[in-house]
Amino acid sequence: MNSTGPRQSIDAGDMMPFIGVYDAFSASVAARYYQGLFVSGFGFAASHYGLPDIGFIAWPDILAFVQRLRSILPAHHLLVDIDDGYCDTEIACHVVSVLESLGTFGVVLEDQKRPRKCGHFEGKQILELDEYLAKLRRVLETRQQLFVVARTDSTDHADIRRRAKAFAEAGADAILVDGLRNLELIRELRDEVCLPFVFNQIAGGKSPPCNLQQLQEVGVSLVIYSTPCLFAAQHAIERVLGELQLSNGYLAPPGHDGIGVKNCTAVLNDNLNRKSAGARQPTVRHQQIADLAPLAPFADGEAH
Repeated sequence: MNSTGPRQSIDAGDMMPFIGVYDAFSASVAARYYQGLFVSGFGFAASHYGLPDIGFIAWPDILAFVQRLRSILPAHHLLVDIDDGYCDTEIACHVVSVLESLGTFGVVLEDQKRPRKCGHFEGKQILELDEYLAKLRRVLETRQQLFVVARTDSTDHADIRRRAKAFAEAGADAILVDGLRNLELIRELRDEVCLPFVFNQIAGGKSPPCNLQQLQEVGVSLVIYSTPCLFAAQHAIERVLGELQLSNGYLAPPGHDGIGVKNCTAVLNDNLNRKSAGARQPTVRHQQIADLAPLAPFADGEAH
């Protein structure tokens, strides 16, 4: 697992993957393999509400989730999908401020209208550029060091170019063109826009599957894998429950490649040990979170 920070990776011309997680346990497992974790809107909508990613997410729920992740994974880099900033510019700025106080590395802010859709689905509606830029500029004025990825869901190449240039002029830290079908467009945009580019991979999505080397060759700096944990969990759950049904309820013991209670508890003990270490060594960030707690109705009632 590479411990280099995302900004250092970008400056060095290296690639940094962010693995999409959907709950605290999937984040705990992913954290064993990767330093960068992505709080996926698709995954969170599925796990927290059991609903598709079309705008159901409430900003206090995302803040509470990120707070819980930070309490068990204090050293990992978190990139958070904040959709369109939850409709209102003031809310977007508040969310960004609180996420930064929680030690979040960065956010992704999109230019979709409501009702929104997953970036790899058809029928998305796009905000007028001036309307999105007004929100983006306010977010950029609010943040201090937070990394802000400006995302467009436009599918028209001329409009994508226009928006990418405008995002760069507004001061965004990076650009994400979601649902991109042709990687060569990134190479072309890199010649026109002097900003890091982010690429979002999702199994079964519009974009072609590719490896890190291929992405680096076209000029990508950060790679998001939105849903590998969620889709793997669905596959494993359906397989195990199908086998349980076929075996007349016989729960087989874990084999050499299976998971049992000891394997699962080992992951949880890792989290407990990190929390205990953090409790013994309070930091300035912990105090900042405590001061900000009244601003958002965190579900667990605690500030870590």
